[in-house]
Amino acid sequence: MTDNIDLTAIPEAEARPKKARRFSAVWIIPIIAAIVALGIAVQRVLMEGPTITIVFQKAEGVEAGKTFVKYKDVEIGHVTKVSLSKDFRKVVITAKIDKSAEGLLVADAKFWIESPRASLSGVSGLSTVLSGNYIGLEPGTSAEKKHEFLGLEAPPSITFDEPGKRFMLQADRLGSIGNGSPVYYRQLNVGRVTGYDLDEKGGSVKIEVFVKSPYDKYVTDQTRFWQASGIDMSLGADGVTVRTQSVLSMLIGGIAFETPAGAEGPQPAAENAVFSLFGNYTEAMTNPETVVTPYVLYFTESMRGLNVGAPVMYLGLPVGVVTAVGFEYDPEKNSVRPRVDIEIYPRRFMSHVKKSPRLEQKIRSKSERLAFLQIAVSRGMRAQLRTGNLVTGQRFVAFEMFPDVPRVNIDWAKSPVELPVMPSGMQDLEIKISSIVGKIEKMPMNEVAADLKKLLATIDGFVKRADTETMPQLKTALEELRRVLADVDSTLVGKDAPTQQQLREALQEIKKAAQGVSGLTDYLERNPEALIRGKAQEKR
Repeated sequence: MTDNIDLTAIPEAEARPKKARRFSAVWIIPIIAAIVALGIAVQRVLMEGPTITIVFQKAEGVEAGKTFVKYKDVEIGHVTKVSLSKDFRKVVITAKIDKSAEGLLVADAKFWIESPRASLSGVSGLSTVLSGNYIGLEPGTSAEKKHEFLGLEAPPSITFDEPGKRFMLQADRLGSIGNGSPVYYRQLNVGRVTGYDLDEKGGSVKIEVFVKSPYDKYVTDQTRFWQASGIDMSLGADGVTVRTQSVLSMLIGGIAFETPAGAEGPQPAAENAVFSLFGNYTEAMTNPETVVTPYVLYFTESMRGLNVGAPVMYLGLPVGVVTAVGFEYDPEKNSVRPRVDIEIYPRRFMSHVKKSPRLEQKIRSKSERLAFLQIAVSRGMRAQLRTGNLVTGQRFVAFEMFPDVPRVNIDWAKSPVELPVMPSGMQDLEIKISSIVGKIEKMPMNEVAADLKKLLATIDGFVKRADTETMPQLKTALEELRRVLADVDSTLVGKDAPTQQQLREALQEIKKAAQGVSGLTDYLERNPEALIRGKAQEKR
């Protein structure tokens, strides 16, 4: 059958191009919507800020979706998640930050939880009482971007844009100083303490202070800082001296600074310059001694009232200080003796001397200083303990001249050199009093008391006899004298006779004497003890 088919009669297939489909208007709306959605998504991605994590020790009052991140009281983000760290010891807070604040997220940025805080230095965070706690941000100056931070337990004491300078102080002890303690300049509050810590070796304390502008220009390379905490009160020979900066510094401590008036060419101190922190104003204003000569003194009296730091005076003016008070063993006598170590400062001595270039040249040389001291000792200079204040009993070392003392040979090869001493006046007085007391103790007090008792009995008997025997006889004699004088007067004739006139004058004198005797008699009758004790002084 296939052989009879005419293959040529079969029609051939013709390839025709596919007819293009026409676009339906129904698809326009979905496409536009998709494009808009894509644009919104892209815009949201471009406008969305970074996500950061902050690690705190605790997160009191922080809630996801409710707690905001603020900078200068402006909301720049919000907390999205609050969770514990892997070791469950800390709190990890995740926050979303606005794109506009992305530039604040640098390596040295600081975060803290702002909440109400009350301390002796002030009250902060009161706005959170109504609005709730929030996370505060303090930007830094670094150019490095960062999205992971370690939060602070308290807000920073100063802001990065607050004008002023930071300085570092070194002290042996912290005292009553703490974060926020005020810094004073001439009793004006010009700054505060921003932090403190031990140094690397633990031998001292480092204290960071911030001085606000424009007061930071008064901190120079020669400025002295001292602790102004509490009340600095000293009781000396010139009376009571009290120094304090303010009531606030008395409560929470404080630091004061000042440049000495005699500073030559002071220059403004650089940022983070290091200064020593002195204990009080007196120590701070005392010029550091560059030339120091040690000496030793051996006394034979009590050291009570003499303390380390007591002044050493030369003719009443300070020239040094006491550096040690104690005992030293004497192997020759197998005993201990009081020892006092002192330091003499030639510069202090020269400060009391009228300008003398020749003497200044001698003081600079150690050999010249020893020669000068040798002359003074040969002329009678001796060290003596004296009381500076009778109320506190504080004592000091005084070098005075005693011309009549025996000559002393000093071994100038010893180190330190031993200087001769003189017993104090108080010690001499104690010796004399002890001698008098010893003599009194040797007196036969029982026999003296018995003799005194006999003497008082004799006096008492004499007074009684004078009252009962002597006085009546004396009265009788006076009455007889009056009668005799009356008889003589009646026998005389002629008023103008010389004898009568003389007699009258004599009678007048006798009358006066009689009146005196009569007054004496009356007084002795009232006061018989006057015969023994004498007439008492009349009260006015």
